[in-house]
Amino acid sequence: MDPRREHELLYTRRQLFGKAALGVGTAALASILNVEALASPQQPNAHGGLPGMPNFAPKAKRVIYLTMNGGPSQIDMWDYKAKLPDHFDQDLPNDIRMGQRITTMTSGQARFPVAPSKYKFDKYDNNEDGVWVSELLPYTSKVVKDLCVIKSMYTEAINHDPAVTFIQTGSQLPGRPSIGAWVSYGLGTMNQDLPTYIVLHSSWSSKADAQAVFTRLWGAGFLPGEHQGVALRSKGDPVLYLDNPDGVDAMSRRRMLDSLAKLNNMQLNHFGDPEIAARISQYEMAYRLQTSVPDLMDLSKESDETFELYGEEARKPGTFSANCLLARRMAERGVRFIQIFHRGWDQHGNLGGDLPLQCKDIDQACAALVMDLKRRGMLDDTLIVWGGEFGRTVYCQGPLTKENYGRDHHPRCFTMWMAGGGVKPGIVYGNTDDFSYNIVDKDGQVLNPTPDSFTPGAVHVHDLNATILHQLGVDHTKLTYRYAGRDFRLTDVHGFVVKDLLA
Repeated sequence: MDPRREHELLYTRRQLFGKAALGVGTAALASILNVEALASPQQPNAHGGLPGMPNFAPKAKRVIYLTMNGGPSQIDMWDYKAKLPDHFDQDLPNDIRMGQRITTMTSGQARFPVAPSKYKFDKYDNNEDGVWVSELLPYTSKVVKDLCVIKSMYTEAINHDPAVTFIQTGSQLPGRPSIGAWVSYGLGTMNQDLPTYIVLHSSWSSKADAQAVFTRLWGAGFLPGEHQGVALRSKGDPVLYLDNPDGVDAMSRRRMLDSLAKLNNMQLNHFGDPEIAARISQYEMAYRLQTSVPDLMDLSKESDETFELYGEEARKPGTFSANCLLARRMAERGVRFIQIFHRGWDQHGNLGGDLPLQCKDIDQACAALVMDLKRRGMLDDTLIVWGGEFGRTVYCQGPLTKENYGRDHHPRCFTMWMAGGGVKPGIVYGNTDDFSYNIVDKDGQVLNPTPDSFTPGAVHVHDLNATILHQLGVDHTKLTYRYAGRDFRLTDVHGFVVKDLLA
């Protein structure tokens, strides 16, 4: 045997035994050390993004994604239906439902009685069409001139976990990278002292048993681990173990990290695992976070006028208002992707009691965030996205009265809005039928869009994500990662940029 070949075999066997020796530890760290994601052919550039990205001049530098987990009711907030009260407690017409799939929570009901919204709507004229907004959103109604309201969103998922996983990762099955992780991977950082992707969780005011959210929703999937979202805690230390332990000063911590980096580099040179490089960079990031995070989270220097804008709730850590104010501070400091989760929007019953509480949680803060960024000259290059994973049904789940009712999940049409970042302000895109059940064209004809082709007037989840990436200067078909023998992408393998939404 060629001695050189023998050496290669021995080295390969040594690698095998070295990895095997990690034993149970490797399995325990599988979510961090993804062995299958080795050696992507695309190497990062100086700021951590991919060479050649952005693909073209971006309109937005950053994204603030306001995630209303649970499925906000479009009928009670945005999708005004003037004729619906005439159908109170009547069965939903068969030619409206057309045998479409419904959840097991209402499939056993003897009938599907129509539940008109109990809330008043006003029209805010910014153009020939205007924007209808519910009385539940008095503050948001003041900034509709800056909003691009999409009434014709649709998704393929009908239950919470697949639906939120789908809109976050482009797949109903867990394991794919989140949209924030894709943005981090493609574009890299704008501030070496803060994570590229930060996640905030907000308290909520409706029922306590809200839908759970899982770390995989902001995870990196098969991308290198450093691209996963960093969730900052609202109470106690924002990041666990960020402070030095008693008896350890900054200089000692620096010496420890330098020694640890040497050991990790030895392992990196031996095994060639890029996740070791990710671990090294994360240790360094943690060191820098010791000074950057406390300054970021300190709201004491914000003016009384700012707190008046966001509301007194902004003084309470963990509220949606406080998190929106933090999001503005993160945007100022160059955080690329900021996501705020607000749970509790799953009103299968008692919508009349719970929905007003949820809207009060977020209404003033959403408007304040738009106004605050605008007055600081940052709205033009910051894209705000608001919405949930699907909408709610026009028919009632459970007991129906004119004052209270419940609504089931509805993926056929729901409302989201965007602001800033190069989208058209003050517009409404898309139409729904008189029951807010199907997407229709301007003549009222029902559309049956599919993700395989673009349907004007309808926006699929993949289309939304393609459009978000486009505003960041990224061609969604070119942001890929080779894994398990093929190239994956966020919009795998669909998605169309909705150009009618763009300024």
